[in-house]
This record gives sequence, structure tokens and C-alpha cells, in this order.
Amino acid sequence: QVQLVESGGGLVQAGGSLRLSCAASGRAYSTYAMGWFRQAPGKAREFVAAISWSGGSTTYTDSVKGRFTISRDVKNTVHLQMNSLKPEETAVYYCASKYAGYDVAPISGYNYWGQGTQVTVSS
Repeated sequence: QVQLVESGGGLVQAGGSLRLSCAASGRAYSTYAMGWFRQAPGKAREFVAAISWSGGSTTYTDSVKGRFTISRDVKNTVHLQMNSLKPEETAVYYCASKYAGYDVAPISGYNYWGQGTQVTVSS
């Protein structure tokens, strides 16, 4: 079992920045790929970014490339730095993890999820 707890959400103006964090506990964090997803009201949950267990590989959805950065540290925490935020990125952001036998940053197949943190971007 892996437990994930997100933090760092809030209200920000368009063009502003937020840094989300996800604290992981439970099974071997070092062998798990980590990802961030988001779900806007009335829409399906969508992939945002992922990072491999070593941190050496990352994947981003096209709309956030160049603005968002995912990172992880040895203290079982994953971060998502979000810059130049847009109102349409208002959503609940979820942290997720999955065991990864290879050092990859997958966009799907996650089986552990946090409770989510609200991000609201005002225009």
C-alpha cells in the first residue's frame, strides 16, 4: 500500500504560480513512478505530468510543457511547480503512483491516488 497526501493548492490569479506537493508513505517509494492528474468540473480526469522512480525521466501533457515542472526528492515527496497558470486550469489536482519495473514516466495505469487539492485560477 502507498498513501499519498497532496498540499499546496489554493487561489491564484491568471499568470501566477503555485507549487503542489505530494507526500508518499508506505511501500518502497523509490521504485514507484509518480504522476499528477487534474479534474475540472464536469470533465474527465486528465494526465498532467509524470516522473520516473529515479527522476531521470519526465512526461508532460502538451498544454503544460514549458510552464509546469515535476520533481521528486529523497524525502518521499513529489512536487509540481506550476507557472503562468490559466483560468481553464482550475481543477482538483491529484497525485498518483504506480510500481514501475523500469525507469519510465507513464501517463496511465496508476493504482494509488491521493485525495486531491483544489487549484483555482481567477481571470
